[in-house]
Amino acid sequence: MTVYERSDSDKYVTTIAELLRPMTDRKISDLHLVAGVPPCYRIETDLEQQDLPRLTPENLNHLLSDILSPREWDMLDQNLELDFSFSLPGIARYRGNVMKQRGSYAVVFRAVPYEIPQFASLGLPNTVLDLCNLKRGLVLVTGPTGSGKSTTLAAMIDVINRTRQLNIVTVEDPIEYLHRHRKSTVRQREIGADTHSFSNALRHVLRHDPDVILIGEMRDLESISIALTAAETGHLVFSTLHTQTAPLTINRIIDVFGESERKQIRQQLAATVQGVVSQQLMARVGGGRVVAAEVMKGIPAIRNLIREGKEHQLYSVMQTGQEYGMQTMDYALVDLFKKGKISEHTVYEHCIDKQEIERVLDQKGHYAAPGSLGEW
Repeated sequence: MTVYERSDSDKYVTTIAELLRPMTDRKISDLHLVAGVPPCYRIETDLEQQDLPRLTPENLNHLLSDILSPREWDMLDQNLELDFSFSLPGIARYRGNVMKQRGSYAVVFRAVPYEIPQFASLGLPNTVLDLCNLKRGLVLVTGPTGSGKSTTLAAMIDVINRTRQLNIVTVEDPIEYLHRHRKSTVRQREIGADTHSFSNALRHVLRHDPDVILIGEMRDLESISIALTAAETGHLVFSTLHTQTAPLTINRIIDVFGESERKQIRQQLAATVQGVVSQQLMARVGGGRVVAAEVMKGIPAIRNLIREGKEHQLYSVMQTGQEYGMQTMDYALVDLFKKGKISEHTVYEHCIDKQEIERVLDQKGHYAAPGSLGEW
């Protein structure tokens, strides 16, 4: 088992704990530690170097030795990268990732509050909240890294935990938000500490009589297959994917499988998908960040297109499906602009289809006549 040998000469001028404490400020989302530069904070959208000495590889080893267990050092030595969680009692939890780069370690920490955010505070459409009342099926929250997927899922699980008497089992890498037992019971399993892999955990999770299953990420063919089977057999399954839109999410799932299996997977996916929420975080006018969310729901028209392999038509159905609680990312962006929460520049920076945006916005940034995206 590999453990870093501490040396006082390798000490840095501060500790991991002292570097993490300021992150309780909501503007600081991440701490970056890499050899050759001082510690950096992600403050809203910018990465800002702190007024501290440059880190050396030895400094990083010493800092990590304060928080990594012998088991985690061994995993890092074998895999050259590591996901882990870390707590400062009474302050916050942190999700960490270490990776090797140019022969030394680089570390990123993200703050995870002890208190799970209330769903109402996230700024998501109420139609997303409706997904918490389902009895069965597959619900996916997607988006790029840092878009708030884990927070959205945690808030949705918390709604279920507070309002329904169910058995909830989660499989996470690592555990981020800690759920207390409320009306429901919640069992949280962490990859590496409580189980060896997502696929191992998922093969056994059905034996624990779950009503709701949260899979931190559908990473491979096996985890996707088990998730679809669980949703098909009467469980409510939540998970994430790193995809930008709902149609791309459907494509990603199907493309994981070989050509001979895709027809069956389309049938399973069409039968089980209840909702896909694709979200982005972006700069808010006046400071802070705001979420924009695309919502696709498993209405019959959506299910038919998935079954028939016509994913390219999904967006058209979403554009005209506002009565079912659906909205496209571009609709969400323009709505935020209309409310004065984001700038026109931000709309164009994050939109999916610029021509669609231009139909709604004239060149001066005012609203064109309603029609293409529904009534504004």
